[in-house]
Amino acid sequence: MNSKKHIPYPLSSITYFVDGKKRTVRAKVLKNPLEKALGLMFQKNSPPLFFTSNTLNYNPITSIFCKPFKAIWLDENMRATKIIEVKNWKLNINGHGKYLLEIPASSKNY
Repeated sequence: MNSKKHIPYPLSSITYFVDGKKRTVRAKVLKNPLEKALGLMFQKNSPPLFFTSNTLNYNPITSIFCKPFKAIWLDENMRATKIIEVKNWKLNINGHGKYLLEIPASSKNY
């Protein structure tokens, strides 16, 4: 019997930089607007999530119906522009970047 947990979606290796140090995380790349709108909401167990944007912009998020997670906004060169440890039930969490990583506190990558 295979003891590996089935993951119903592919995970991608995302490499980014924090203070010049290279880090890599396996994350689900969110592609459609509904996935991006929901993010970690209502998720009991989730891998890290990777959000993309067409431009380098202001990307506020919320943590309603979410468990705690780390939010990492990244610029076009995958350098962290802001990192926040997000608690649940926050309405307006601000960051700026072309990309966003949400890493659940339960993740080994937290």
